[in-house]
Amino acid sequence: MRATAHQVYVVMYTVTADLLARKSNAAAASGEEIATNNHCSTQVSLAMKVSFTVNDQCHTLELDTRTTLLDALREHLNLTGSKKGCDHGQCGACTVILDGRRLNACLTLAVMHEGARVTTIEGLGSPNAMHPMQAAFVRHDSYQCGYCTPGQICSAVAVIDEIRAGIPSHVTADLTAETEATSIEFRERMSGNICRCGAYSNIEEAIAELVGSSP
Repeated sequence: MRATAHQVYVVMYTVTADLLARKSNAAAASGEEIATNNHCSTQVSLAMKVSFTVNDQCHTLELDTRTTLLDALREHLNLTGSKKGCDHGQCGACTVILDGRRLNACLTLAVMHEGARVTTIEGLGSPNAMHPMQAAFVRHDSYQCGYCTPGQICSAVAVIDEIRAGIPSHVTADLTAETEATSIEFRERMSGNICRCGAYSNIEEAIAELVGSSP
């Protein structure tokens, strides 16, 4: 027997209503599952312990895994000498020395440096016992506002170590020859440290004095 248009309509309506009901129930169940998962995720701790040596003192901190080394130094160890400038690794104000090499503390996570040795500007010297580079900066008036100075000094100390170790830079002409302490080398190696006051020539003079060369 051929179904009437009314019967076809009733069947289609019933099937559609059933599908919509199933979809609604599935969405509700999914929503509950998502809500449950979200609830669980909020209970997951993002903290992690990390131990490293800062300025010859061992520290163990429990940090959010997203904490940068710079924030760990400033906010958890109260070492505010390292400055937060751009927070994108462009200005160099946050430069510290880690395991003998300089790096931007704003670009690296603290928990990545388990067992590392970190030296900040506070660890280089004090007002009564300045590091030779700090004293050279004073003699050559290598700063004005002073905001970038901690990073400049840490970087300059590492630059001298790099040159003495024979580590070439992007402007080193002969990679097999002894690294020279020249003006172009100083400028290239310090190019990651920005001084908006424009004390670059004075900074170069301070570095040159300690290396024993003329800029």
